[in-house]
Amino acid sequence: MKRALWFAALLTAGSASSSVSANPYEKQLSNGMRVIVKEDHRAPTAVHMVWYRAGAMDEQDGYSGVAHVLEHMMFKGTSTVKGGEFNRIVAEAGGRDNAFTSLDYTAYFQIVPNTALPRMMELEADRMANLRLTAADFASELKVVMEERRTRTEDNPQGLVYEALNATAYRAHPYRRPIIGWMNDLENMTWQDAHDWYRRWYVPNNAYLLVVGDVDHARVFRDAERTYGRVKARALPVRKPQKEPAQTGVKRVTVKAPAKLPYIAMAWKVPRLKDVEHDREQYALEVLAGVLDGNDAARLSKSLVRSQKLAQSAGAGYDGTVRGEAMFILDGQPAEGRTVAELEAALRAELQRVADEGITADELARIKTQVIAGEVYKRDSMMAQAMEIGRFEASGFSWRDYDKLLEKIRAVTAEEVQAVAKKYFGDDTLTVAVLDPQPIDESQPKKKSAVPVRH
Repeated sequence: MKRALWFAALLTAGSASSSVSANPYEKQLSNGMRVIVKEDHRAPTAVHMVWYRAGAMDEQDGYSGVAHVLEHMMFKGTSTVKGGEFNRIVAEAGGRDNAFTSLDYTAYFQIVPNTALPRMMELEADRMANLRLTAADFASELKVVMEERRTRTEDNPQGLVYEALNATAYRAHPYRRPIIGWMNDLENMTWQDAHDWYRRWYVPNNAYLLVVGDVDHARVFRDAERTYGRVKARALPVRKPQKEPAQTGVKRVTVKAPAKLPYIAMAWKVPRLKDVEHDREQYALEVLAGVLDGNDAARLSKSLVRSQKLAQSAGAGYDGTVRGEAMFILDGQPAEGRTVAELEAALRAELQRVADEGITADELARIKTQVIAGEVYKRDSMMAQAMEIGRFEASGFSWRDYDKLLEKIRAVTAEEVQAVAKKYFGDDTLTVAVLDPQPIDESQPKKKSAVPVRH
């Protein structure tokens, strides 16, 4: 289980000014697009990112995966830039580029010498307004996406477990659908579906530009007005509330797939962060995840893996900065000769121990020390700074409030951690997904991707 994304960002935070919001500058263009610039003059490079507030959660049943498919199509060219030319231009400038789709957003980036930044802005603004979508290009790229689904999910037992976990935990909320899409939806998707998605969401008033690096913010604002500012705004679809109905009992699902060992993932519905200043429990849940799975000295690794030798791996995670619903997840793989039932009981016992006994002063101090240390160390990666700000903004918050997260984590008490452990981990909000390993056919060669995958 990967540690919570936003908490990991906190642990690695710290720029030259040791503050995320020390110098970002912001301007809103006349078409509604926001431009955020963070100057970092340690190296003559720049990270250029465009974030669209449209991800898999904005899809509808029958169209799952279209956000990710459109991400692929964005590299197929415009009326002035041929397919494949975008990547070539970035590479010839000495840079690299890519994109990613999540449940909450889709983002595109280039990391280039700072002298190439104006050209990147021209290219990205061009495909925001003038993407060329053809049936032939779509058919070709759809095969790439379907192969990506096969290799990353269908041939990945743990990927299947997480897909089943979300589909079972959520009855109504769109997080139940996988980002990659259901295979049946991909098989029936048309180029018009991707075009409609592009027209619906890829507008400047649904996007923000983020530039981090050795740049002058005033010049970036001028270049943004010259490029992105020419793209016309359009009315956005109305986003209706999509709240998950209250769960009233434990849910269980079993996935059968070829694998050597079983695997278990347990997810409890817990609150997401809504008010950076006034929420308290969300920060306590983050510290709880850190106590359980912060590093090699954390409880799950120390107790279940090394001491009891019950698990081959065990982890915990929580991400409170999401647009939709949040879950607290425990997962693990039993050691050989041990069962998932034993591991489930042991994972529950570790949570119960926190609920009954609380956490020690040393554990609480360790988590806070990690946060503070991360704030002191200078970050080497401008991309990490851009991702940190971009994800926080995508969740509906402002970069101006990011440093408050650090303050709130530092303020968490042991009593608050014990309180959330008591409150949120009953059966009524629990979903359990288990991998039932099936025999592996060793006579069959391992499958290899027949087509390249972008990510």
